[in-house]
Amino acid sequence: MSSIAYAALWVFVFAIPWEKILALPGLAIVARLTGGTALALTIVAVVLAGRIRRLHWFHLAAVLFCIWAGIELMLFHFGDRLPYKYFTYGQLLLVLWMIWELAATEARLRGLLTAFVLGSYVAAFETFRVYRRDVGALRRFAAGGLDGNDLAMVLALALPMAWYLGMTYRQPLLRWMCRAYIPVGVLTIGLTGSRGGMLATTVALSIVPLSMTRLSPGRLMTAVLMLGAAGVLAVTYVPETVIERLATTQTEVQGGRFGGRGKLWRAGLAVFPEHPVFGHGTGSYKSAITPKLGPAAQVAHNSYLSVLVEQGIVGFLLYMSMFAAVVVSVLRLPRLERRFALVLLGALAVAMFPLTWEDRRPVWFVLAALIGFAHMHIAQRGKTPPPAPARPVVASRPPRAVRR
Repeated sequence: MSSIAYAALWVFVFAIPWEKILALPGLAIVARLTGGTALALTIVAVVLAGRIRRLHWFHLAAVLFCIWAGIELMLFHFGDRLPYKYFTYGQLLLVLWMIWELAATEARLRGLLTAFVLGSYVAAFETFRVYRRDVGALRRFAAGGLDGNDLAMVLALALPMAWYLGMTYRQPLLRWMCRAYIPVGVLTIGLTGSRGGMLATTVALSIVPLSMTRLSPGRLMTAVLMLGAAGVLAVTYVPETVIERLATTQTEVQGGRFGGRGKLWRAGLAVFPEHPVFGHGTGSYKSAITPKLGPAAQVAHNSYLSVLVEQGIVGFLLYMSMFAAVVVSVLRLPRLERRFALVLLGALAVAMFPLTWEDRRPVWFVLAALIGFAHMHIAQRGKTPPPAPARPVVASRPPRAVRR
């Protein structure tokens, strides 16, 4: 039963990068169907097994964060309709638990990373289709139903996953399928025209030079060819209008505009002192800054500031404790896995900076997968039997004289 539940979880992770392609207004059909199926099968598998894995303190931090968000709503917004964002946090807690419960081996964790990479292929190919259809009408391209910035960040997160899997898989088909994602992902990120996505991609691709010490001459040549192919495809197919937009990244950063986000961030910092401990409430960033910006008010477009303003300093510390738990754990991984995990975390940190992503599935999936990797390797290291003690050397006795 565990294998069936894991298969359903694999499909759920596979759908994460492209779930909004098939969606009704306000309802992600694919996520609801695959996630609900995976949860039901996981509960059945746990009941039949009669045991639950002991949770990590990472999970405790996630539970406390969700509890704190609920306490804040009850204290200051009692009687109001609970925001959808709060229910999303509850669903994400269940995702953390399913991954922890079902993906307890290295093979299963790699399988989930592979599912994410394959799902990114789906989003990338759909973006290519949009590009071929609307190349003369659009300046930026993204698969139907997906925001270009969101898509770019998701595809950037898949880059270090694909590179790590391409280095560690022994099956040639899986290895080359993962390697081939590098040029595909880079090209698609270029088509989105996302400046934040370009920065996240730069961090994500740092896994290549950081892992070159483990590459044989043949694999080193493969790496060079893959990066070269990515560059050639980007130069050939990314429209000039998109390249001009990407070239303004430094100007936007230096001018403090960040694509129009600067005013939203300044307004958030201005209203934070009004409720520094408990925050303004889950999903209330836009309403909190409306007195400052009026109709121009939007969501934070910065995950860290969004949590700080909505949940207060206590909720912010609990949320960041999840990341701290992952960082502390992955530092104990072997060299290759440690570098992969830190690069993936770095790309995630960059992706969350210009987007309101604190309640998005890619963030919580990455954290859950990395904490699973770290715990698995630590447990395996603890189970390694100690070397057998050396036997004492006994001096051989001289032969007794034979009495006659």
